[in-house]
Amino acid sequence: MASDLLSIGKSGARVARAALEVTSNNIANASTEGYVRRSVAVSEVASGVSLTTPSAINLSGARITGIVRNADTFRQAEVRRTGSDAARAAAEVQGLENVEAALEKTGVYDSIVSFEGSLKQLLSDPTDGSLRAQVVEDARTMAQTFNTAAQSLDSAAKGLQFEAKDGVDQINTTAGELARVNLRLMRAPDASSDQSALLDQRDALLQKLSGQADITTTINPDKTVSVMLGGPTGSALVSGTTANTLAMSTSASGTLNFTVGSQPVTLSSGAIAGKAQALVELSSARTALNGIAANIATTINTGQAGGVDLQGNPGQPLFSGTDAASLKMVAGGGSAIATAPAGAPANSRDVGNLTAMRAAFDAADPAGRMDTLLFTVSSAVAGRTVTRDALDTIASSAKVALQSQAGVNLDDEAVNLMRYQQAYQASARVMQVASDLFDSILGIR
Repeated sequence: MASDLLSIGKSGARVARAALEVTSNNIANASTEGYVRRSVAVSEVASGVSLTTPSAINLSGARITGIVRNADTFRQAEVRRTGSDAARAAAEVQGLENVEAALEKTGVYDSIVSFEGSLKQLLSDPTDGSLRAQVVEDARTMAQTFNTAAQSLDSAAKGLQFEAKDGVDQINTTAGELARVNLRLMRAPDASSDQSALLDQRDALLQKLSGQADITTTINPDKTVSVMLGGPTGSALVSGTTANTLAMSTSASGTLNFTVGSQPVTLSSGAIAGKAQALVELSSARTALNGIAANIATTINTGQAGGVDLQGNPGQPLFSGTDAASLKMVAGGGSAIATAPAGAPANSRDVGNLTAMRAAFDAADPAGRMDTLLFTVSSAVAGRTVTRDALDTIASSAKVALQSQAGVNLDDEAVNLMRYQQAYQASARVMQVASDLFDSILGIR
């Protein structure tokens, strides 16, 4: 009997000590990002059937059957999904804000209005040198603001492309790390502390991947994970110990395309998808801006060709260039403005051609088109911001739900620490009693 008591006490002390170590580890990692709370799984030890009472079980203490990670795969998947959506929205808003700044802060709209105003003032006295100089100067300023806006858009596009490429590199690096974790999981003993740590790494890497792109995961029986990129029907990024490579290419319009291996893949969430969508919006804004610039040059130059300048010479183009980046004022001075109709003498005060030019310019309505472009971009920023904030709230709620289930609660761990300390002391007392009984039996003569 003393021997049985000693075995039971010893097994209880072993279990309590292991539980204390797990609890201490939980407390130490309470603030560790990605750490999932552990607990020990304990079961009774049955040594066999009693010969005198066959239906009875001869109990021999307790044993640890494994270390349990208190992870909820559904909540983890929700954190990844909602976080990926929030990352896409945040990246898209940031990109659109850069587009908005490129168009608004360069003052393109104001420069168009100023040019229109100087043309109108010239109607009052077409021979006034200062009014003609003002038209030329406003034309030059307008062209320069278009140039600056185009450069700003190019800069914003390059920034988004660089960030997207960095995200692609992060995905490839993370996928390689995940494949190595899969290999170690295949070799790790089941329900061991090593396996628990590897599972934490696995889940942290999946969380990192989901921040960049939408992923679909499958947890295999050996605890390894398979990852599909671009939704359930996308391309395999990680399969067992193999990590495929995500590649990015840039089209002529500046938008992005992605492939895994040789298979095209469409990213619908994650930061990379947000940057890609912002580049689509940027490309659309650039096309609109180029159209406005080209229309201004065509309208004014066509008007110039229909009249004569201050010296009575046929009107020459005021602008060169076919888009916002190349638009340039090329007139040699204010006298080059063809205010008079064809055939009029030098220094003519006839403003027939200028009137027709202004009418054509008003019909083209570059200021209205620019205002529409600005409103479109600003509305997109406002709308995407609302979406981003809503998705942030949803993602935060998902994180809170996961943390409440898988995170470390120091109050609970303090209670467990006291409970396992008492269990250890009780088991030690059982072993002491068993030792005393054994000594008493030996002392009987």
